[in-house]
Amino acid sequence: MTSLALFPPPLFSGDITLCESNNELLFGESEDKLKQDLCPASLHFPRESLKLHSRTESSSKAAFLDHSETLWMRSAAAWRDGGLTGLLDEITNSHSDVPKWLSVGSGCVLALLRWVSSFHSSLFPHLTLSSEDMIAEFSQVLNWSDCVVRVFAWHPHTDKFAVALLDDSIKIYNPRSAITPTLKHRLQRSVAAVQWKPLCASALAVGCQNCLLVWNVDPCSLSARPSSGCAQVLSHPGHAPVTSIAWSPSGSLLVSASPMDTAMMVWDVAAESCVPLQRVGGGGVTFLSWSPDGSHVLASTPSALFRVWETRMWTCERWPCVKGRCQSGCWSPDGSRLLFAVQGETVIYALTFTDTTGIPTSTSKGPNAAAVVANLSETTFNTPDGDIIVGGDIQSLAWDPRGERLAVLLKGDPQAADRPAIIAVFKTRASPIFELLPCGFVQGEPGAEPRLMQFHPNFRHGAVLTVCWSNGRITHVPFYFLSTGVPRFGLSGSPSLPHPQERPADFANRSLFTEPTI
Repeated sequence: MTSLALFPPPLFSGDITLCESNNELLFGESEDKLKQDLCPASLHFPRESLKLHSRTESSSKAAFLDHSETLWMRSAAAWRDGGLTGLLDEITNSHSDVPKWLSVGSGCVLALLRWVSSFHSSLFPHLTLSSEDMIAEFSQVLNWSDCVVRVFAWHPHTDKFAVALLDDSIKIYNPRSAITPTLKHRLQRSVAAVQWKPLCASALAVGCQNCLLVWNVDPCSLSARPSSGCAQVLSHPGHAPVTSIAWSPSGSLLVSASPMDTAMMVWDVAAESCVPLQRVGGGGVTFLSWSPDGSHVLASTPSALFRVWETRMWTCERWPCVKGRCQSGCWSPDGSRLLFAVQGETVIYALTFTDTTGIPTSTSKGPNAAAVVANLSETTFNTPDGDIIVGGDIQSLAWDPRGERLAVLLKGDPQAADRPAIIAVFKTRASPIFELLPCGFVQGEPGAEPRLMQFHPNFRHGAVLTVCWSNGRITHVPFYFLSTGVPRFGLSGSPSLPHPQERPADFANRSLFTEPTI
């Protein structure tokens, strides 16, 4: 089993990770020293350049003059914003517009619901959190509340990407276009998830505080500020805030999750309709991940269990955790293996979904137990700048589309200078046997810590890891390699590389974790 003790030590102060070449992570004082012609340029969003909201939406009513609305209009708004509880509260307080028996009855039912809710909240403490605190608690982004770049999403088929910022705006960058569309909508608050629709150039799904938005942005449009009419609004009572979304690989379905709702919603976006998939236990759904082959969906809950749904008959397997909830997970390119991390544990688990000959993967029997494939316990490294402790709790996982590089974002300790948040990268091979090898640590500018990461979906020369940093900078770290089984012809088009720092020679050939063949 691999561990952080087998990794090369972290970089010196002032050095940043540039790229991987010849099985070595190269570094230098500035990324300008290594010209990356094959990668997108880095971006920087200074915090002071963002116009943050000075008034929350819930308090904006005070800025307008009071005007009369009918009971039906107020009830409809209360149902939309607060579900059944909001509707009962509106009826209870409308003494002059409803019969006394209806007002009193609604008050009694509301009191009963709140009593049941308080008992429910004692079982699931996250239900007492505000919407923003709940998103921050279950987000894949480290320190989401204070992060300048809150969400990043590559398009699955082109080089463009979407960036959601602290001011709730979304910018779309395309290296082939001089125009950078900015998406804004009155309901686009507390953006927690963004994902492009597969096999489509224009559809972008956005998970927000109160709803789902699906933007349709024409890539040929010359408009830098698309109208809010380009966005579909998808909502369901009680299904908010939306903390995670996932498109099916075919783009026909969209699933969404909310910690406040025990049901996972499966949306037909064209029909603007949804089907709730609900099971007893868990207290909500926090994180979703659809396997690349479309056969399974990982659904995490706020409790110490998660579910893996098969998408042919929409049945699920329930997986209990020992300590905490499933914090993050990622699938192998063929959908046969799931890697996941559990809150409060410092290991990575693997589930292998074997396929029976002649039977689709979605109908074959799932694994009986999860195997531990990596131990990321705290490890002390001696550096010229002093001792650095790396390891501990895992924030998120990302597996490149080739299945050969695995990135792990480690939380660190923000209160301790010697326990920084850092990204550990493994070399992986999924077939014919599963193997893990240490690659190294990805680090940024002095004082900048990684907040979120994602692999480029279509990099021909290996893999590119996009990292969003605490200082508002977005950088792209290329990993140049040839896929397993491909003859080595050299890397034409690779940039000239600086001389790498000396590393222990045995790192490149040491087999650290090998799954035995049956």
